[in-house]
Amino acid sequence: MNTPKYRRVVLKLSGEALAGDRGYGISSDVIGSLASQIKEITELGVQVAVVVGGGNIWRGIQGSSRGIDRATADYMGMLATVMNSLALQDALERMDVPTRVQTSIEMRQIAEPYIRRRAIRHLEKGRVVIFAAGNGNPFFSTDTTAALRAAEIEAEVILMAKNNVDGVYTADPGKDPTASKYETLTYLEILNKGLKVMDSTASSLCMDNNIPLIVFNISEPGNIRRVIMGEHIGTLVKGSM
Repeated sequence: MNTPKYRRVVLKLSGEALAGDRGYGISSDVIGSLASQIKEITELGVQVAVVVGGGNIWRGIQGSSRGIDRATADYMGMLATVMNSLALQDALERMDVPTRVQTSIEMRQIAEPYIRRRAIRHLEKGRVVIFAAGNGNPFFSTDTTAALRAAEIEAEVILMAKNNVDGVYTADPGKDPTASKYETLTYLEILNKGLKVMDSTASSLCMDNNIPLIVFNISEPGNIRRVIMGEHIGTLVKGSM
């Protein structure tokens, strides 16, 4: 089958995914691979919006634990997501994929301000839109940003790409050899079981707006296309069974 299952998606990339095996900074090999995979699905006619984390450069909550004011630390994290977004934009445009970065904090010299209707229009024209700087407010994660933007642009699904993790498990498979993978889950189960899929604000927002979530391994090339085409990999999270 050559018909994608989804036509408009939000791809959530963690900052750690951009770092590769190093765990920090931006790996040119990894970001090139990601750009290539994104290009592949845009050529299928899929409208792609991307939300990138900043954990490979700075984590607000860790900065807060070191004595930095929490709001200040979170704003620093937002700037880290802008750096990652610009790097991904550069990689995409070197592959001739038209891309726009929109930021929740205005910085007009390097990116557009986030405007919902403009973002949708870019998507309709086949441009990849990268949402940077979180939602512009401290105390919210980029997971929440992905849920919020998915609801705003009416995305059909959120694709949560994890680095070397192929789904949601009952426990950390790296520490517990008896951990088993969930094939499907509900958001209510995530909240009740305390599973570390996304924070409770993001989970509640997805549940309230009936936005499905697919958690899968980004480290294996071609997985984004496999998910888009409807192949069951990773873990599917939805509002109800």
